[in-house]
Amino acid sequence: MINVFGYLCIAVGITFWFWGTWPLLGDRTVLFKLHSLSVADTLGSMSIIVGLLLKIPREWPLLVLALISLAIWNTILGYVLAYCSSSGGNDD
Repeated sequence: MINVFGYLCIAVGITFWFWGTWPLLGDRTVLFKLHSLSVADTLGSMSIIVGLLLKIPREWPLLVLALISLAIWNTILGYVLAYCSSSGGNDD
């Protein structure tokens, strides 16, 4: 049963990866595209790591470290992108 949940999490993660790539083809702004790609990629990657955690629980320290690193990295990257886009070239 745990194997089924592990594979389900991995499948959901891959689905999020493709779902986040789809808006890149639209007519929205670059920042909207980056935001949707970043959120979907983060959720997909986290789901895959949780699936791996269910499949190979003996590696839990590394997988939990990967989850924490992924969450912190993508959050900080989002703030940096938002700050860079809000400055808009104001060179005071």
